[in-house]
Amino acid sequence: MVQKPPRFFGETPETEIKFNNKTAIEGAVATALAVSDGVDATAISVTAIDHEICLSGTVMWPAEIDRAVEIALSVPGVRKVSVNLAVGPRGQG
Repeated sequence: MVQKPPRFFGETPETEIKFNNKTAIEGAVATALAVSDGVDATAISVTAIDHEICLSGTVMWPAEIDRAVEIALSVPGVRKVSVNLAVGPRGQG
């Protein structure tokens, strides 16, 4: 089998997916929420867009929302936190 060299018609090839820290930041925030006191993170989803974290889901108590934001902001690389958390029974948010 003969493999031909790739051709890009005179253009420099571009990487479609560049490495970013989205997954790393999401994982770090999720882990921090899971191991920290003051918040039950079982019904919280973490999504990263650049250096902004979005927390969504449900918590049992209003104080958990403030604590979740505090924890997320303590993670290196997080500059802003958006909150879409509801207070109520799990699975309702």
